[in-house]
Amino acid sequence: MKKIVFIHYHLRTGGVTTVLRQQVDAVKDVCKVLVLTGELPEAAFPVDVVHIPELGYFDGAPDQNFNPEEAGESVIDIIKEKFNSKCDLIHVHNPLLAKNINFLSMLKHIQKNGIRLFLQIHDFAEDGRPLFYYHQDKYLEDSHYAVINPRDYEILLKAGLKKKGLHLLPNIVDSFECSQPEISTSNIALYPVRAIRRKNIGEAILLSIFFKHNETLAITLPPSSPLDVKSYSGWKDFVRENRLNVEFEAGLKKIFLELMHSAKFIITTSINEGFGFSFLEPWMFKKVVWGRKLPGICYGFEDNGIDLEHLYTRLLVPVSWIGRDKLYRKFKAVMEKNINIYKSKVYNKKTLESCQKIVGNENIDFGMLDESFQKNIIRRVLSSEKDSERLLLLNPCLSIPGDLPDNKQLLDNNMKVIKERYGMRVYKEKLLNIYSTIINSRVSQRINKNFLLKSFLNPEELSLLKWGDYVK
Repeated sequence: MKKIVFIHYHLRTGGVTTVLRQQVDAVKDVCKVLVLTGELPEAAFPVDVVHIPELGYFDGAPDQNFNPEEAGESVIDIIKEKFNSKCDLIHVHNPLLAKNINFLSMLKHIQKNGIRLFLQIHDFAEDGRPLFYYHQDKYLEDSHYAVINPRDYEILLKAGLKKKGLHLLPNIVDSFECSQPEISTSNIALYPVRAIRRKNIGEAILLSIFFKHNETLAITLPPSSPLDVKSYSGWKDFVRENRLNVEFEAGLKKIFLELMHSAKFIITTSINEGFGFSFLEPWMFKKVVWGRKLPGICYGFEDNGIDLEHLYTRLLVPVSWIGRDKLYRKFKAVMEKNINIYKSKVYNKKTLESCQKIVGNENIDFGMLDESFQKNIIRRVLSSEKDSERLLLLNPCLSIPGDLPDNKQLLDNNMKVIKERYGMRVYKEKLLNIYSTIINSRVSQRINKNFLLKSFLNPEELSLLKWGDYVK
């Protein structure tokens, strides 16, 4: 039996922990499994878990300092004690986020001792997370990597990884058995999300103005980080001041399953996703998803047969409603600030000037704007029927929110594909095949960090919601 070790900073309830637990469930009957973590789970885990504090979050505070090589030796010793030998590989989650500044050094020490590493990336520091960026350290070389969406797969191939050393491993989508009636029992359009800035709450509010049957937009959960809380509070105030049909924190009043079952349809307006559960899970509740499609995330779903053709990829608003000079100054300032935060020397004046391309057309994507711009646009639509009609002409999709000609065929097709392509059986087979490949083949490769940063911090695709500070 293969000996597999999983490592993650913590086992708190959340997305990465859920994926790790599913992976353990997938292989524990055919592999010997051990989980190492910097923070123990709140609930029981299906296999042995060992707490190694040095694996947890660590920002370099002197009172918590430790030697990464010694920590790496502790990992090796615990593995040998568990298996009476080395393991076949260590499956590490999110190692490229500097939430522990010694993490890469620990892993490099383990690698030098002949243990193969499988590095699964859920999030990149380059993707708008500069506080967790390894400014000096090179990323691990000569190890196999995995990503969860086709956008990241293509980026890492271009950044230097090889097809034989890079694996696309989409997440499992749970099959929710509908014990409740298929018909909706409430007049809500549900946005099942924790309302962080990247979820683009302003756009969901804009959509709600065009709902055909006076549906209430219900947003499930509040954010927790200070910056997101400021933005969220601003939207709550805006909704109250303009008497809009929006309910916040619906998920604190009713359980998630009840909300999903009772909703008329599901909304998504996010400008940034990792895997993209929001495009898949609602179909398992027999609910249509409506809103913004992220091509880099969704084309893998569509290649597998999921129909998302009814979603839009841009929501256009006239640049003249904002002011070209004002937009250009904002985008340029945000680009310069992030270049400085990342301490990058790969950008130049010509790169910054390319911000002009963003505002060079007559229209701009609503999802590229920050809250202050978005609120001004919504106010125009609310106060002017002429502006409302102009927005509809620019975006015909606004006239059909949640209302499609053949919902049943769409629902049946997408449910069928998700069950066939994103269930446990297929996932288990793929994961075990990847493990066999890693164990039986070495790879020589490295990531070009400069290319990786430029792939995400691209002035022509710069969203102020993602990269800019909150402005009321």
